[in-house]
Amino acid sequence: MFNKEAVLESAKKFDSFYLYDQSRIVEYARQLKRDFENVELLYSNKTNSNKRVVETVFSQGFGSDSASLAEVMMGKNYGLPKEKIYYSASGKSLSDIREAMDVAVIVADSINEILKIQEIAQEKGFVEEIGMRVNPDFGFYSREGVPLKFGIDEKSIFENAELLKELKNVKIVGIHIHLSCQELKAEVLETYYRNILNISAEIQKKLGAEFKFVNLGSGIGTDYRQSDNPLDTVALGKATAELVGTFKEKMPDAKIFIELGRFIVTKCGVYVTKVLDWKQSYGKTFVILNNTLNGFMRPSIAQLIASYSYDQNPRGCEPLFSGKDSYDFIALNDESEQEMVTLVGNLCTSADVIAKDILMPKLECGDVIVITNAGSYAAVLSPMQFSSQTPPAQLFLDTYGNVTNTAE
Repeated sequence: MFNKEAVLESAKKFDSFYLYDQSRIVEYARQLKRDFENVELLYSNKTNSNKRVVETVFSQGFGSDSASLAEVMMGKNYGLPKEKIYYSASGKSLSDIREAMDVAVIVADSINEILKIQEIAQEKGFVEEIGMRVNPDFGFYSREGVPLKFGIDEKSIFENAELLKELKNVKIVGIHIHLSCQELKAEVLETYYRNILNISAEIQKKLGAEFKFVNLGSGIGTDYRQSDNPLDTVALGKATAELVGTFKEKMPDAKIFIELGRFIVTKCGVYVTKVLDWKQSYGKTFVILNNTLNGFMRPSIAQLIASYSYDQNPRGCEPLFSGKDSYDFIALNDESEQEMVTLVGNLCTSADVIAKDILMPKLECGDVIVITNAGSYAAVLSPMQFSSQTPPAQLFLDTYGNVTNTAE
C-alpha cells in the first residue's frame, strides 16, 4: 500500500507531509496503456500538479488535459507538442486565448468564445483549428440533457451550424464531452462512450467538418473504499476498442482521447501527520493531529457532508467529496491496545475533524498517522494559508528508493 520505511524516515524530518510513489504511478499508467491500446490518454493536471508527479505522468506518453493557461504552459515546459495539449475550461480570457493559441488545441466552451477566437485569429491572419466542448441532449445516466456551466448545448450547435461554417479564421476539428467522474461500472462508461461517438458523427455531418479528434472525457473511477469494486479496465478497454473500430468507419482520421482524471495518482500518494496532543471531553477521546483540514482537506469535507446526509449523490460534490469511508487512518506504532477516538486538527475551527469515533491503537504524542488515497485532489485543494501554519511538505519517492522534497 505504501512504503513504511520511507514514511518513518521522512517523519523524522517533517511533522506533516505528502509522499508520492513514482513506482505506483508508473504501474497504473502501464495498466491503462495496456488496456486502452486504441485510444490516446490525457492527464488531468488539476488533480495533482506536483512537478515530479507531472513529469512522471508525461514521461509515460500521456498528453495534457489543461484547465488553465498555467496548466497549458506546464505541458509546454515538459516538452509536449501542441497536438498533445488540450485546453478546455469555461471563462477563458482574451489573454488566455492569445497565449494558448500557439501552444495548445483550444477547446471552446461557448459560442461567444468561438467568436473571440475568430476575432483573434483574424487579427493574426491565420486559421485556428479548435475543438468544442458539447453539452449533449443526454446525461451520464439518462437520455435527457441537463443545464450545465460547461460546454455548448447540442441544440445550440445545430441552431448555429451555418454561423460556425461561415467563420473564416476558425476551423472546428473536434469535440469534447465530459459529464461526470468516479464511475466504477464498465457497462455505464461503455454506453456513455457510445452516445458520445454517435453525437460526434452527427455534429461532424451537420458542420460539414472533418474531425481530427473526439475527447470522451473522463468518468474512469477510483475505488476509494474497501467495499468498492474496482473498475474493470480490461473489459472497458475491449468494449471501447469495438466502439472505436466501428466509429473509425465514419471518422478514419480522428484520434480518440480519454481523460485519466485522478485514476493513476490517487492511490500513489499518502498523507502523513503526527499526534500533537490528546484529551478527553465528556467521555470522548480527542486526538489532535498536525495539519489536517489545512493539510489534506478532503477527509474533513467528508465528515462535514456525511454529518448533513449530503452523501446520497457524491458526484455533485466532486472533487471535494467522493463518499464516506474513503480513507484509511493507519497508526505506525506497536500498541496492541485499542481505543475509540475522534481525530481532529490543530486549527481554531470545529470543522477540523477528519474521523469520528473510530477504533485506533492507543496513541501518544509523536505517533505517526498515515492517511491513504492522498495522491489526487489533495494538496491542490487544501487551504494551506489558513491560520498561517507551516504547510505540509511534498515528498517524492522515486523508483530507486530515493526521497526528495519537491519544494527544493
